[in-house]
Parts: sequence; structure tokens; C-alpha cells
Amino acid sequence: MNKLTKLAALSGVAAALFASASYAQTVAFLMPDQASTRYEEHDWPGFQSAMEKLCPDCTLIYQNGNADVALQQQQFNSVIAQGAEVIVLDPVDSAAAAALVQIAQSQGVKVIAYDRPIPDSPADFYVSFDNEGIGYAIAQSLVAQLQQAGVPEGAGVLQINGSPTDAAAGLIRDGIDRALDNSPYVTLSEFDTPDWAPPKAQEWTAGQITRFGDKINGIVAANDGTGGGAIAALKAAGVNPLPPVTGNDATIAALQLIIAGDQYNTISKPSETVAEAAAQVAVQLLNGETPKSETSLYNTPSQLFVPAVVTQENIKELIFDSGIQSPSEVCTGEYAAGCKKLGITQ
Repeated sequence: MNKLTKLAALSGVAAALFASASYAQTVAFLMPDQASTRYEEHDWPGFQSAMEKLCPDCTLIYQNGNADVALQQQQFNSVIAQGAEVIVLDPVDSAAAAALVQIAQSQGVKVIAYDRPIPDSPADFYVSFDNEGIGYAIAQSLVAQLQQAGVPEGAGVLQINGSPTDAAAGLIRDGIDRALDNSPYVTLSEFDTPDWAPPKAQEWTAGQITRFGDKINGIVAANDGTGGGAIAALKAAGVNPLPPVTGNDATIAALQLIIAGDQYNTISKPSETVAEAAAQVAVQLLNGETPKSETSLYNTPSQLFVPAVVTQENIKELIFDSGIQSPSEVCTGEYAAGCKKLGITQ
């Protein structure tokens, strides 16, 4: 009887330990690449911070696919094997991610599509900024600037899109198309940038400068990386003054280029906003709740945030007065004078 009592006690301890381990819910956060610094510097820290408040006992797993579809698939399978109950997925390839969603859902694992939608297989929820709206906003802002500068009808612009494997890039492109198609200007040439890689955008732009020369009156680039690549190509070719170039993401490098007058605009979309929303949805899904959606995209309940366009005119208010960035981080070296001129620093 004594041995049976000990065995029973040990069994009880084991059961308690198992129950405790099972209760520690696991959430995975899988990002697509490192070409953009936002994932390491903003998205993951923002998600991690929000989850620590909402679910301090949750186990978090972070992985970055480094623009490799096969690697992200391995990471996806790995986090399921590690017991992830919810996976926040920003896919390397939106089409390939459809199979990942199906694998997860067949095993009862919830998937939150993050930033980039997954059109071919609806996730459980989608959280992002309004990407089509972003494309329209940056292009329309450029069109307005060209008109204000007196650039005549029929003048030409270049269009640099994001990765052809990114459905969000397709939405941004659609927004750009809508603005340019309804403008008095002509798209001279268009490029889909593999993996959003700035060197690819720079290389392509260099070729277009050789091809079109001073016929290029503006460049609509889908994000700050591709915009920065375009600006580098323009400077290397000795173009002066630079035509207005758009961007998106409000990276420090882009903010500095705007302050210097080299880049015309960007989009202020603090990634922490979307990361926090993803954390809230993840916890609701863990609790068996149905997250409230504002709209639907690709048959997926969605929450889309509307960002703001940043130019020299409002950069102080939108970026610095709001605390998104501090002057000490941006107004360094050669950009100090520009910051004083814009009233960002004294």
C-alpha cells in the first residue's frame, strides 16, 4: 500500500507538471526577410512587448525567413512541432503560404496573416496597414507635387513596385496604378523588384536613366528601400536636381533623405501598431474567441490601419512631435543643418 501511495503521488505530480506545461500556450511570429530593417527593429519588439502584457505566461517563438520560401516552410513546420497554437505569418511568398495555412488549420493551429495577405487560402485573420491605400497615397502625393511644380501634362514617371511574390506589393501596385492612371502623367516604365532588394531597384533605375534621361520627372517607389535604391542611381548618374521620389515605411534613412530634400515622401506606419493588433488577435484566438473584424480581404476577416503621408512639410509634426522618432536618432552628421531648417531641432 505504501508503494501504491507513492506511485499515486508521483503520478499526481507528473500530471500537474504536464498540465502546467500544456497551459503555457505558444505563439509563433514568422517574418519574411531582412532586406527591410523594420521586422527586427519594430515588428518583433512591438509584438513581443504587447504579448508580455496580454499573455505573460505565453511562450513566444520568433523566426525570420530571410526571403527564402523553403526556409520559411521549415520554420513553419518547426513551430507547429514545438506546439504553437497561433502563428503570426508574414509570408515570403503569398501564393506558397496558402499551403502553410492549410497545414496549420488541418491541425487546429490558427494563422494570422500579417502585413502581407494570403489570397489563395483564407487565414483566420489578417492584420495590416491598408496597402492599396498606401500605394494610392504616395503616388497621388507625387502627382500633386508635379502639378504644383508646373510639370506639363504627358510628362513621364517611373514606377518601382515591390516583390512579385508579395501580395501586399500587388495591392500597393494597384493603388499606384489607380493614382497614375487618373493623372495627367505617363508611366515610362515599370519594374517588380525581386525580394524588395534595394540593389535591384538601383540597378534597374540606372538602366532607365540611360534609356530616358531627363524625361524622368518623378519616380513612384513602393517602399523606402526601393526608393533609396532609385535615389542612389540618380546621384551616381549625376542627375541634378533630383526628381521627386516616393517611399513607404518611414525608415530612419528615408527620413534623413526627406530632410535633405533627396526623397519627396514616405508613409508613417509605425509597425508597432500592427504588431500590437496582431498580439490582441492572437490572445483572442488562444482564448477561443472570435476577433472582431472591420472588413474582409480575400475572404479573410481583416483589420486595416490607414497611415499618413510624410513630406518635409509635416515631418516635424508626424514623426518627431508624435514621438515616433527622436531628433537624436535622425538629425545626425550632415542632416543636422536640415533638421534646424525644418524646425525639428533648435
